[in-house]
Amino acid sequence: MKGRPIPYSEEELAWIEARRTMPRNAMFAAFCEQFGRDDVTCDALKQLCLRRGWTTGRDGRLKPGNVPANKGKKFAPGRGGNHPNAKRTQFKRGQLPHNTKWLGHERLSKNGYVEISVAETNPYTGYERRYVLKHKYLWEQANGPLPAGHALKCLDGNRRNTDPSNWLAVPRSVLPRLAGRWALGYDAAMPALRPTILALALLQHGANQAQRARRQAEGAQR
Repeated sequence: MKGRPIPYSEEELAWIEARRTMPRNAMFAAFCEQFGRDDVTCDALKQLCLRRGWTTGRDGRLKPGNVPANKGKKFAPGRGGNHPNAKRTQFKRGQLPHNTKWLGHERLSKNGYVEISVAETNPYTGYERRYVLKHKYLWEQANGPLPAGHALKCLDGNRRNTDPSNWLAVPRSVLPRLAGRWALGYDAAMPALRPTILALALLQHGANQAQRARRQAEGAQR
C-alpha cells in the first residue's frame, strides 16, 4: 500500500531546487535544520529531486582530459606500491610476462595442425609476428611458394608431423577424392595402400581435367 504524498511548500521547493547540486545527505540535513521537518526522509528528498529533474550534474564518469589527483605522486616508503609485499610481485623494468609468446613458439590449432610464430607482420593486427601453419611454412621453405589452386596433403595421416617430406602438394579438387564416406578413404586406409590410393586419385583427377579440356575445345570449334 502506497503512503500519502509528502507536501512541500513553494518556499521549500525553491530552496531544494536552488541547492540541487548538493550531495543528497548534506541537502537532507540542511533541509531538516532549515525547515524543522521530521516527516521527510533522505530517500523521499532524493525521489522528489528525481521527479523534478533536479540532478546534481555528477554521473560518476571521468571527463575527457581528467587528471588523476595522485598523478606524479609517489607512495611513502613502506606504503602502497612501496610496501615490501607489493614490490615483491611487481614487474621489473624489462621483465616480460611468463606467458609471452616468443618467436618460434608453437601451438596446436583446433583442427590438429601445428602453428608456429614467425617474423611476419600480422595483416589483421599489424603486429610484428603472426602464427602460420608450420607444415606449410617448412614446405615452402624447402620447395618454394605453394602453387595456386593447390593444397598440402598429409601422407602419413599424422598432422603433427611437419617434416616437408610428409606433405605433398596436390590440386584442391583432389582432396574430396581422398576423403569422405564415398571417396577412396585415404586417411583410414592401411599405410601400405595409401600410395596406391593417392596415385588413383591423381589419375582420376588428370583424366577428368583432360576430358573437360577436350569438351571445351570441341565447344570452341562449333
